[in-house]
Amino acid sequence: MVVLKSVDELLNFRASLNGSVGFVPTMGALHDGHMSLIKRAVSENENVIVSVFVNPTQFLPGEDLAKYPRREEADIKICELCGAAAIFMPSENGLYFDDEPLVVAPARLANILEGKTRSGHFDGVLRVLTKLFNLVKPNNVYMGKKDAQQLVIVQNMVKTMFMPLNIVPCEIVRESDGLALSSRNAYLSEEEKCNALRISRSLFNASNLIKSGEFDTKKIKEKMLGTLEPLQVNYVAVVDRNFKELSAVELGNTIILVAAYVGKTRLIDNLWV
Repeated sequence: MVVLKSVDELLNFRASLNGSVGFVPTMGALHDGHMSLIKRAVSENENVIVSVFVNPTQFLPGEDLAKYPRREEADIKICELCGAAAIFMPSENGLYFDDEPLVVAPARLANILEGKTRSGHFDGVLRVLTKLFNLVKPNNVYMGKKDAQQLVIVQNMVKTMFMPLNIVPCEIVRESDGLALSSRNAYLSEEEKCNALRISRSLFNASNLIKSGEFDTKKIKEKMLGTLEPLQVNYVAVVDRNFKELSAVELGNTIILVAAYVGKTRLIDNLWV
């Protein structure tokens, strides 16, 4: 496996490849969720490139950019073990310029839920992904369903900007107790990890309600909020695949989303119905 640190190194490596290219964009601190993305990409493509870049433009002032977990040596080893052909680990100066056109996420998708709480976050996500997609020129890009709103916004960009690539949504990977894997789980104490289980439990309770025939989203959200107590809940939402709010669950077209603080750590999770 090749470790690429500059744009020129990436461009030269990409030019040498034959066959399909799978791409897994990450911010590092790789865990089993990332590994599942990389392994799927390896199984479906002749070449796989993983990027590791803690993207500053998607962090708001006061967020955890400075303390976001960074484990470069471990990330390199994980990518190698998973069968990636290369890992791209650029510097901020290598990707960004003082004067460059900006990408702005569409307001309807980006100013609600995560975007309402983190104004400008999705602009930063699209900004870095536009650069990475242009550099890597992947056939397939593998992204997790855990960041559901991000996934839909990126799919929208690829569609509306006529980008010649395929976004592959991948299932959420959970610990044995149900907690969705996240690099930010590293911030949690043992007690906080127990409290964090209220998030996934609220979603499982919602799933059981739907299986029993309850489709009223107001009742489902009330049940979820009860399960989430005493966490500080940012939002509980039930939307369709285009992120329009639903009054009743539509099977095959619904996403139930949660964002809540466990101590000082903000976690998100969701369920695709």
